[in-house]
Amino acid sequence: QVQLVESGGGLVQPGGSLRLSCAVSGITLNYITVGWFRQAPGAARESVSCFSQRRYNNTAYAESVKGRFTISGDSATNTVYLQMDSLKSEDTGVYYCATENFRWSGSRCPPGNDYGFWGQGTQVTVSS
Repeated sequence: QVQLVESGGGLVQPGGSLRLSCAVSGITLNYITVGWFRQAPGAARESVSCFSQRRYNNTAYAESVKGRFTISGDSATNTVYLQMDSLKSEDTGVYYCATENFRWSGSRCPPGNDYGFWGQGTQVTVSS
């Protein structure tokens, strides 16, 4: 059974950093694509970043987070990380990781409907 558990959220001041973790079990990182999404209060869910291990790690980011967020994967622990730097108030929301059994390659992240497995979410609040 595939399960995802997010952690690392919290309250941080603008300009600060957080590292989110998505621990994946039930399927090997080598065969999947993992996406990070977020949802602010009253807003639609949006894609933040995605990761897939092929011959070379493939990553993509939303324009709003490019240059500030970095996604990476660790095969040894089957975990995908989202390093978030220079955080802004508009980064506030619940962050979810999702996965599906395919290896994506492209310049844009797969949409949320392409993923069949989701974590429970972790709250990120950027506020002074």
